[in-house]
Amino acid sequence: MKGLTRRSLLAATATLPLFAVAATAQSSELTYAGSGGGLAQVMDILFDKPFEAETGIRIRAIATTDRISAMRAMMQAGNPIWDVAELTPVEYATASIEGWLEPIDWSVADPDNLLPEEAKLEDAGVAATFSTILAQRTDMLPEGQQMASWADFWDVEAFPGPRALQDSVMENLEFALIADGVSPREVYNVLSTEEGVDRAFDKLDEIKPHVAAWWSAGAQPVQMLADGEVAFTTAWNGRITQLRQDGIPVETMWNGGALKPSYVGILKGTQHKTEAEQYIHFMIGDPERSAEFAAMVAYPGMVQGLYDHLDPEVGRELPTHPDNMASQFVVDAVFWARNMDALQERWQEWLLD
Repeated sequence: MKGLTRRSLLAATATLPLFAVAATAQSSELTYAGSGGGLAQVMDILFDKPFEAETGIRIRAIATTDRISAMRAMMQAGNPIWDVAELTPVEYATASIEGWLEPIDWSVADPDNLLPEEAKLEDAGVAATFSTILAQRTDMLPEGQQMASWADFWDVEAFPGPRALQDSVMENLEFALIADGVSPREVYNVLSTEEGVDRAFDKLDEIKPHVAAWWSAGAQPVQMLADGEVAFTTAWNGRITQLRQDGIPVETMWNGGALKPSYVGILKGTQHKTEAEQYIHFMIGDPERSAEFAAMVAYPGMVQGLYDHLDPEVGRELPTHPDNMASQFVVDAVFWARNMDALQERWQEWLLD
C-alpha cells in the first residue's frame, strides 16, 4: 500500500459534497514544524511532495528549535501557527502534560491498523526511533579487546584513549548508573531517588577527567571519530552507520543504548485536524514508505511490515532490530519533562566545578 487508501480518503470526507472535498484539498496547506536540514530534504522527497500529489494538500515544512517555548507561546495566545510538529521525547511529554496536543483519531491516522499500540498514543504517534549509543574506533582499541559495556567505557586502564560525551544531563546520568552496575531496566527506579541522582553524579566524577570533549551537535562526535581525535564517544546511531559506510573503522555498541522515539503530534486548535491525521498516516502508517525512510536515515518507525521491505544487512544496523532492542532502555520522556530543569541546572554546575 502507498499512502492513503481510497477507502480511508472516502471515510475522512464522507460528510462533504464532492465539489467541496476537491476545493478543500486543492486549497489546504499544513504547516509542519520539523528539524530542518538533511532530514527535511528526505521528508520532502518521501512524504511531502507525494502527499501533495495524492491529496492536493501542500506541506509547508519549517525548521524549528526550542519547540517547547514556541508551543507555549502559541497556546497562551490561542493561535497555533503550526498544524503538525515533530517532537522529541521531552517535547512530547511536556506538550502532552500541558494539553497542547489534539487527540488523534487513529481510524484516520491508521485505517489499516498496521501500527502497534505503543506507537499510537492518545495525542501523538511514534514517527521514528533512534538511539544514543557508544561508538568506538576499532583501530584504537587495545589488541584483541572490544568495549562491550558502559563499565568498559569507564575503565580507562583497560581501555585507554580520549573519550567524548554529549553536553547533556539526559542519558549521561543513565549511562553512569549502568556503568555502576544498575540494570538498564531499573535505571529510572534508581534515578527517581535523590540517592540515585547523587550516585550518578559520583560515577560521572570518575570519568570527567578523561573526557576530552563535550559535544553539543550531532556532527561533532562523527568528525572527532573520523579525525581520530577521540577513540570512544556517545553518538546517534544513524551517524555511525554513515561513518562506517564512508570507510572509517568504527563500531556501534548497542548494549546499554538509550532508545528515543521521535513523535509527531497535532497542535491544539488547528483548523486542519483531519488533514493532519491523513498526513500522519502517510508518514508513519505505510511499511514500504517507512522502510525507504529507514534505509535513508537509519531512524526506523514502528509500522508492521517495515523490516519486510529492508535489506537484512540494513535492518541489523537499526535500533529496533530484535538483536539490538533487547539490551537497550527506552528514555523516560515523562521523567525528563518533570525533572529536566533541576537536573540540567545541577549538570551545568557540575561541568563548571
